[in-house]
Amino acid sequence: MNIIIAIDGYSSTGKSTTAKAVAKALGYVYIDTGAMYRAVTYLALEKGYVSTSGIEVKPLMKALRKSEIKFVYNPELGFSEIYLDGKNIENEIRGIEIANWVSEVAKQPEVRTYLVDLQRKMGKDKGIVMDGRDIGTTVFPNAELKIFMTASEQVRAQRRYKELQAKGDKASFDEVLANIQHRDHIDTTRKESPLKKANDAIVIDNTNLTIEEQVQKILAFVNCQLSIVLYLCPRNKEKNYVRKSTYVWL
Repeated sequence: MNIIIAIDGYSSTGKSTTAKAVAKALGYVYIDTGAMYRAVTYLALEKGYVSTSGIEVKPLMKALRKSEIKFVYNPELGFSEIYLDGKNIENEIRGIEIANWVSEVAKQPEVRTYLVDLQRKMGKDKGIVMDGRDIGTTVFPNAELKIFMTASEQVRAQRRYKELQAKGDKASFDEVLANIQHRDHIDTTRKESPLKKANDAIVIDNTNLTIEEQVQKILAFVNCQLSIVLYLCPRNKEKNYVRKSTYVWL
């Protein structure tokens, strides 16, 4: 039995890293929807459809419909990388310039509608781990397992800062923190599919957790979801919350 695992949460909470590891452990397909929005942002910047006056949505959508966004599995890395029109843009989409614009692009209703439809097609056969901002609320509201990840702003900024430094990006810590705060505001207040926890999502605050600890928590909930013996399921101690339709209080 394959299921859909939806992982939502704030930026720089380690969603992608955790989701990749969970997918690898289960032999599932990993889909990074954040990378898809970053790819559209990359396209918008390349075409000159982004400026201080806003996003030129109509020409962007015309270009997007003529483009191909897909994931190609990299056996050396053990996960899929994103391609735009045949070009691997995995590294290009991770810089601070893309980060500064992605929330503005992602909040456009036309962009979200187009990508949500594409994401649903990718997950139609289940057996996927998909992470993003609205997977459990909009893309797959009936996903069998929903996780919502969070962490403190300072910790998230420090993680992102270290990642950028390792790639040679010269952004300062204050720039990174400001970017995270800005993205949080846009993501949670936009009209179209705002970032919010699904009612039946399990919250994982990973401020003080390692990646391995996060992965093991989620795998325990996956086993619980697939298990006939429901009373073996773990509790979500962080929020003292259990998805009542699936888990039994201990």
